[in-house]
Order: sequence, then C-alpha cells, then structure tokens
Amino acid sequence: MMWIGLAAIGLIIILALGFYAGRLLFQLKEQNKRQQLARERRTATIIESIQVIVKAMQQQQCELSEGAIRICNLLEALPLSSPPDYSTQYPKLYEFFHKVSGFAILEARAKLPKSERMRQDVAREQIESEYENAVLKELPALQSYCATLELN
Repeated sequence: MMWIGLAAIGLIIILALGFYAGRLLFQLKEQNKRQQLARERRTATIIESIQVIVKAMQQQQCELSEGAIRICNLLEALPLSSPPDYSTQYPKLYEFFHKVSGFAILEARAKLPKSERMRQDVAREQIESEYENAVLKELPALQSYCATLELN
C-alpha cells in the first residue's frame, strides 16, 4: 500500500514537471517568434533608411560624406546572421567613409575655432570631389543589394 502511495506521488511530480517543461518550451517558442519579428522589422527599417539616403545622395539632396557615414553605419547595424564584407563589396564607399569619418561633428564641431572648422570643411570637400564619381557608381549596386534583402 505504501508503494502505491509513493508511486502515485512520484507520478504526480513527474506529470507536474512535464507540464512545467512544456509550458517553458511554449514560452521559449513564443519569445523566439517575437525576437525574429523584431529582427525582421529592424532589418526592414534599416533597408528603407539606406534606400532613402542612397536616393538623396544620387539626387544631390544630401552631402556625400554625410550619406556615406550614415549608410556605412546602417550596413554594419543590419541584424543579419552572416553579413557580407561590405568593405570589399563597396570598396570606394568604405574608403571614402574612413577618410571623412575622422572630421568633427555636432558638438565637437561647434567647439572648434572657426578657422579649424573652415580647414576641415575644405578638406572634406576636397575628399568628396575626389570620391564623388566612384561612390555614386557604387550606389546602384547598393540599391540592388537592399532590394534582395527585402525579398528575403
């Protein structure tokens, strides 16, 4: 009789633990779905931002250096499981990005003396004119890449 009671208690414990494990697995599955949806939304937002910046650069509504800095940062922020090496895919864009990303921006720029700001502006404009054609030639390939990401 005592063995039957112990077996019943053991069975109840096993069923309770099985139910709890099943509930945890269900919650994990739901959490993974939410994370995947958030990743997809973030990817879509980043792709849309890149496309808008590319169009603005092509239509000369955005400075080339500002667009390059924004695009390179957005590409690196894409939540892809195995992202390509963008610096080899778009070498001139990344080369340009590395040259112009060293200039002061926002508050740091505001704190610079006027002569230093002018010197940096002239240097940046010189770099922009040097890279303009090469960067603009890479933008259609970037648009195509973004279009392929949208389809996935």
